[in-house]
Amino acid sequence: MKLIFMGTPEFAIPSLEELMKSSHRVLAVVTGIDKPVGRGQKVRPTPIKKFALEKGLPVLTPLKLKDEKFISELKQFEADIFVVVAFRILPVAVFTIPPRGTINLHGSLLPKYRGAAPINWAIINGEQKTGLTTFFIEKKVDRGEIILMRETEIGPEETAGELHDRLCQQGAKLLVETLDLIEQEKVQPRKQAGEPTLAPKITKEVCRIDWNKDAESIYNLVRGLSPYPRATGVFHDTEMKICCARIVPSEIGQNVEPGTIVKADKTGELHVATGQGIISITELQPECKRRMTSAEFLRGHQVQPGEKFE
Repeated sequence: MKLIFMGTPEFAIPSLEELMKSSHRVLAVVTGIDKPVGRGQKVRPTPIKKFALEKGLPVLTPLKLKDEKFISELKQFEADIFVVVAFRILPVAVFTIPPRGTINLHGSLLPKYRGAAPINWAIINGEQKTGLTTFFIEKKVDRGEIILMRETEIGPEETAGELHDRLCQQGAKLLVETLDLIEQEKVQPRKQAGEPTLAPKITKEVCRIDWNKDAESIYNLVRGLSPYPRATGVFHDTEMKICCARIVPSEIGQNVEPGTIVKADKTGELHVATGQGIISITELQPECKRRMTSAEFLRGHQVQPGEKFE
């Protein structure tokens, strides 16, 4: 089938690459506009645009998806189907253009974790499994009829970044399988079933550690926000990104105020009391400084038991 691919981040690249290797034909790519990135705010293309241009694919970067000129350009390609992986919410005037419809690859087992950050929230919430879903796009976001699903286990120490890398590879193959079924007219779409949950965008508020929560919840937050944007705490009025942590089996801290440092030595042991249990911070990044191990941090800073993370 002839298709137009729509996507933005790194997650979408394996899908586009796999589609280009398949029997289907990618006519063009739709992605976001170039934006300032990083501390230097240098204007850069989206990861998908960079990849597509390297492969010689036509790229459309509409500012507004309802723009009549953009819609007219899409129609001129006469694509059979649109494929969406981590892109913006499409208006009806766009996703109804192709005769075979528009499909989406989503990083969860729908209807669980509808929204922008399904991989992060699955780990933050301590899920032991998640997966991928392909579905036909409808007007209501992430609520279309399901085509295929694939389930996968979440490792007890797996981070959002590690899960992201696994799912984007698995999702690429699931997309090709989905398109093959649609082309062969073997698809039997089914309505989403079960209790919906949401996976909204990750905000600064979400990243801030609530030390009153139990150690497992905080550990899951650290994993679910790694490698980006990171869980955060405040120490000595300085924001700290907590890069890595582990749960410490210990009776210490049972009657200690949450956030209190209960152990700090130059071997790298930085233990913090939570609402229930102890968290050992193993890697962190003070504001405006490089990422470092807790041992490096403790050698360079005067940290005493009894001091607190906020």
